[in-house]
Amino acid sequence: MARKLSAEFFGTFWLVFGGCGSAVLAAGFPELGIGFVGVSLAFGLTVLTMAYAVGGISGGHFNPAVSLGLALANRFSWKDLIPYWIAQVVGAIAAAVVLYAVASGKSGWSAGGFASNGFGDLSPGGYSMQAALLIEIVLTAGFLIVILGATSKAALSGLAPIAIGLALTLIHLISIPVTNTSVNPARSTGVSLFAETAALGQLWLFWVAPLVGAAIGALIWRVMLSSGEVSENLGDGSYVDVSVTHLEIRN
Repeated sequence: MARKLSAEFFGTFWLVFGGCGSAVLAAGFPELGIGFVGVSLAFGLTVLTMAYAVGGISGGHFNPAVSLGLALANRFSWKDLIPYWIAQVVGAIAAAVVLYAVASGKSGWSAGGFASNGFGDLSPGGYSMQAALLIEIVLTAGFLIVILGATSKAALSGLAPIAIGLALTLIHLISIPVTNTSVNPARSTGVSLFAETAALGQLWLFWVAPLVGAAIGALIWRVMLSSGEVSENLGDGSYVDVSVTHLEIRN
């Protein structure tokens, strides 16, 4: 378990440092900034690279919503859910600490929104709380369906990180203007602690919406079922430990 939690810590650290770091350090650089497309790619690449690096150890969740969705789909043990959540949140906070230390090394820099998520006045495009809630639920549900499908027995072996990374890229391309894109409560928590806005007061939405969306995505997947998963492996107390390159059914 210690190795799994360490993998989740480092994977989530990489996701937040790489994804949010691209937004804080590179996106707004005069004339050379990477913009929305670059930030979207950065988030996708963090998941893709760390999934290959440590996914075989912990399953490569790096996201409390993903862990919940996998548990609901009987792909992950419920007894490991809270330890995973703790490792993920601690990894996200650690990444935010390092990112803040780097960014504050520039003269005259201020944290501002610090790549945090928000709605209303804190939404990049000024979108409402209802819009933020809906898009975070829908996109997290879609993300879980991609993850469950890409890691099913029917999927091509070894390609799951690519599909999952590209899905996260697409999610960011859609929703950065609405919420600055969360679909990950740990990612939202880490940077909100350093934002000079009211992001911390809106953090509740970026826990509730991704967790609800993950539950919906997992339930949709279980109702649909893939050709590589039979009903005997669902709902009987067994679970599938997700690796980016293989699935192993344990009783």
